Amino acid sequence: MAEGPAFDLFHLHAIYLWPTWIGARAARACGKPYIVSPRGMLVPELIRRKSRWTKTAWISLIDRRNLEGAAAIHTTSDIEASHLPGFGWHLPPVETIPHGVDDPPDLAGAPLSADVAAAIAGGEIVLALGRISWEKGLDRLIAALPDMPSGRVVIAGGDADGQAAYLAGEARRLGVSARVTILARHVDGADKEALFGAARVFAMTSLSENFGLAAFEAMRRGLPVLTTPDVGMSEIVRAIKAGVVVDPVPSEIARGLNHLLSDAAASRAMGASGQAHVIAKYSWSAAARRMEDLYGRVIANAAAAKARP
Repeated sequence: MAEGPAFDLFHLHAIYLWPTWIGARAARACGKPYIVSPRGMLVPELIRRKSRWTKTAWISLIDRRNLEGAAAIHTTSDIEASHLPGFGWHLPPVETIPHGVDDPPDLAGAPLSADVAAAIAGGEIVLALGRISWEKGLDRLIAALPDMPSGRVVIAGGDADGQAAYLAGEARRLGVSARVTILARHVDGADKEALFGAARVFAMTSLSENFGLAAFEAMRRGLPVLTTPDVGMSEIVRAIKAGVVVDPVPSEIARGLNHLLSDAAASRAMGASGQAHVIAKYSWSAAARRMEDLYGRVIANAAAAKARP
């Protein structure tokens, strides 16, 4: 990377990628500090369940050196940061700075897609929005429906590895197909806002989630959130009472959803608490200020180290 010496700092995103490896090598070659953001890719459970041996080999041969040689590691939640000591590496300082959350766009009167219009026409909705993947634990959410006297689940997002078909099969097997709508496509704009607007609860039942941006978007719109403990933002939901954090099993998911759907006043209070917190703490300007401060400290520390005899 011929341009490397012109930069004061490199910021590398994700691991298991050639560009990250090349970026770290370039930074070391020109004596520049670099920061690595693993983006939730160092969760032991996810390594174990998908491409375990490939990822383990890659970490041992490449990413361990990249991470240990960084000036700082950037995580987006305390839960993501808590996984790192278990690897037993000699890591640099870990700085937790969350994503920013966009304000809702003004799309009043914009037309809706037919599938979204149909999805929101059938009564109270429990919404799960994001990539449809095995990591999201959406089968747990569907399996909770037999223990719920009311409520429908709407799952929307791009389909990964045929998970939408698998989830539809689970809904049929459990006899709840009439209460499950799966929109296996990317949803944004007016369609996304309509789903948020029709939802009573937002559910994130992931096996692991380093941050949980979609749940923060739901909170920004005043929705109470049901989440499981392995979602990075669950600690915030619990601390500010923006919803409920439940054990990752269908019976407890059903219990939590029944509570949120049956107690409208409590749900409104939780939604209001989450909305106020996101507006105050998770704006893009707040995230940018914290990242700028981290950049400044890393650059200053590198300059001081070079100046020492």
